[in-house]
Amino acid sequence: MGLLNQLFGKSEQSKEGMDFYDAVKNRRSIYAISKESPVSDERVKEVIEYAVKHSPSSFNSQSGRVVVLLGEHHDQLWNITTETLRKIVPADVFVPTEEKMNAFKSGYGTVLFFEDQSVIEGLQNAFPTYSENFPIWSQHSSGMLQYVVWTSLELEGLGATLQHYNPLIDEEVKKQWNIEDSWKLIAQMPFGKPVAPAGEKEFKSVDDRVKVYK
Repeated sequence: MGLLNQLFGKSEQSKEGMDFYDAVKNRRSIYAISKESPVSDERVKEVIEYAVKHSPSSFNSQSGRVVVLLGEHHDQLWNITTETLRKIVPADVFVPTEEKMNAFKSGYGTVLFFEDQSVIEGLQNAFPTYSENFPIWSQHSSGMLQYVVWTSLELEGLGATLQHYNPLIDEEVKKQWNIEDSWKLIAQMPFGKPVAPAGEKEFKSVDDRVKVYK
């Protein structure tokens, strides 16, 4: 049994036989998703909570915050995003934008990733020598959390993409879901049951990207 299966406890509905390396390889940007899920809402909650708890963060700050939107809440997010973009995208070229938003809305749910700025400010005050670095390290921590969640969803048979409509939607999102003022929106991850595979992916030579000295 692979590492992720050991960590998360593979459910009966998880992709059969997939281990950590399979999940890393198979995690792709899946845009064609449906309003179905091969696992329960409780399972989605379980793997995301596990990711939030165990993903690394600088100084063990644990500054990552997550909001999971399902059902009507998921739909509302993409309605908000659509109407926000409608105000700034010219009407004569808005159709492709609206189609893209509808594709995200056609999914099962969305994971919203935040970083708690009050935690970061606390670290800046406590360790002024590294003050300028803490916002950067916060982004690193969020990126690792996003990756763990994304790979975990893949392991459970869900397809996802990573989107960034912040800061355009920040104010409306905080208002709609009563989000704390100190939480800064970092990314949005719509997910659902894949209805079409990702396209072919080209890889640059790892020989040009990795150097080993011994």
